[in-house]
Amino acid sequence: MVRRRVRRVEVSAPPAHRHGSPADAGHGRRPGRRVSPSRRAAAVGALVCFAAAIAVVLARLADRPVALPVSIVAVSVTAMAGWTALVQRGSRRVMAALVAALAFAGLLAFAEAAGLVSVLVLVGLLFASGGTARAAFGRHRPKGAVVGPARRGVLLVNPRSGGGAAERHRLVERAAQRGVEVVILTPGSDLRTLAERAADAGADVLGMAGGDGSQGLVADVARRRGMAFVCVPAGTRNHFALDLGLDRSDVAGALDAFGTAIEQRVDLGQVGDRVFVNNVSLGVYAEIVQSDSYRDAKVSTAAALLPDLLGPGRTPPDLRFTAADVLLVSNNPYHLHSLGGLGTRPRLDSGQLGLVALRVDRARDLPTLVALESMGAINTFHGFHQWNSPTVRVDAARPVSVGVDGEALRLAPPLQLRCLPGAVRVRVPRHAPGVPAPRPGIWGTVPALIRIAAARPAA
Repeated sequence: MVRRRVRRVEVSAPPAHRHGSPADAGHGRRPGRRVSPSRRAAAVGALVCFAAAIAVVLARLADRPVALPVSIVAVSVTAMAGWTALVQRGSRRVMAALVAALAFAGLLAFAEAAGLVSVLVLVGLLFASGGTARAAFGRHRPKGAVVGPARRGVLLVNPRSGGGAAERHRLVERAAQRGVEVVILTPGSDLRTLAERAADAGADVLGMAGGDGSQGLVADVARRRGMAFVCVPAGTRNHFALDLGLDRSDVAGALDAFGTAIEQRVDLGQVGDRVFVNNVSLGVYAEIVQSDSYRDAKVSTAAALLPDLLGPGRTPPDLRFTAADVLLVSNNPYHLHSLGGLGTRPRLDSGQLGLVALRVDRARDLPTLVALESMGAINTFHGFHQWNSPTVRVDAARPVSVGVDGEALRLAPPLQLRCLPGAVRVRVPRHAPGVPAPRPGIWGTVPALIRIAAARPAA
């Protein structure tokens, strides 16, 4: 193994599990979200339809020693890959759909042996199982108190974020229609100063239309002033909005949070005196964040840069952490499948930072790492470690390159990171769809459905 100068990071809680759910590690564990009766019923329906499809195959092909096992495997793979394709997004959905199509094609090869009627019944059962599985995973609806309209709402708008998303969605006009005052950032203006001025002028609700870095800055002003905050997803990825349960495609709809809305308290993260809403990345991932192509193509950029950044001749980052090349510290734990695409956070009020460390043997592990990153399955890599802690300290001999909510910075060590529990009141529209439930991979779908049916949430 290649020797590294990476040594140690001091944390308040050690990594108890390598691949375990971050919600199950560390201190301050809180109960997971309850599973609704409708989701339980849907999970039972998915499993029953799957079992019925297997039963049909057994009944029709019991006397055919070759066709029977092949058909059972084809039905199982079709169902599980179909479930995954329905609940995943992006490349994982495409890959799962392809596997399901190939398995289904193999199933049809035995149509003559099983009989046309049996094949049609199988198709119906598989479709029913897929539809009910999707309903079983569903979304967690926003929780909180219903509050009245803002007395004086102010929306700060970054017109350059998201490639001009504010203009495309006519946010200025639509905010004015709702009686919300708009402050537009101009070149050279200071966002924090503008937010402070709005608070001084009597605003009771501050909103930000921009990327996650801007969201964190304005949320910090709202926290310090005891004001409510509204997130309008007008950035590129809008990960904070996703985990708040907003519909990121309905940018203007987020303005409804200035009216009668649902208000909840959420945590913020802090590194030094800088607040973050998503994560702080250190090591190799911080260098990926600094790539010009990162914002538009996170997963492909990460996969493309990993060979150069972790190659045998590359000098490792000077982070004093136990054999780690990557350290990701998030405001609440992620269900993480990819460094480039990240994952989702089932909750933003656990009072914990989520920590992910990645250890790579540069000569042996790199091809596997790049393949798993491309597939969105990096959490299965043997050098992947994930755990929780309310605080973390990172030491280094010189200033550290970090990515704070996607913004590349250099900070002087030591880096003190901590969770700020329930730091800010966030308002979301009553029509917000909610946070997507954790999405398992192909082989994790059956256990996940069983947990849902038994009212045991994944997080």
